[in-house]
Amino acid sequence: MVAKRNYKKEYANYQGTEVQKKRRASRNAARTKMAKAGLVKKGDGKDVTHLTGNPLNNKRLGVAPKSVNRSVARTKTAGKKNPRG
Repeated sequence: MVAKRNYKKEYANYQGTEVQKKRRASRNAARTKMAKAGLVKKGDGKDVTHLTGNPLNNKRLGVAPKSVNRSVARTKTAGKKNPRG
C-alpha cells in the first residue's frame, strides 16, 4: 500500500521556500507574457519554455508542446546545444 502524500510537509520543505516562490512567480510571469503576445492560451496544450534553462530569466522564451518540453532530463546540461552557455 502506498502512503498518503503529506502536502503540508512538502510545501514547508520545498514549495514554500523563498527560492521556489520566486521561480514559480517567474514561470507564471513568463506564461502571462506569452499569453499577452498571443502565442499561448489556456488549454492549448503548450508550455512556455525557458530557452536558457533558467526559470528566473524571462528574456529568452519559447513555446513548445508539453510532450516536448517535459521530456528532457532535468540535469544541468541536458538538452542544451552549448552546455557552457
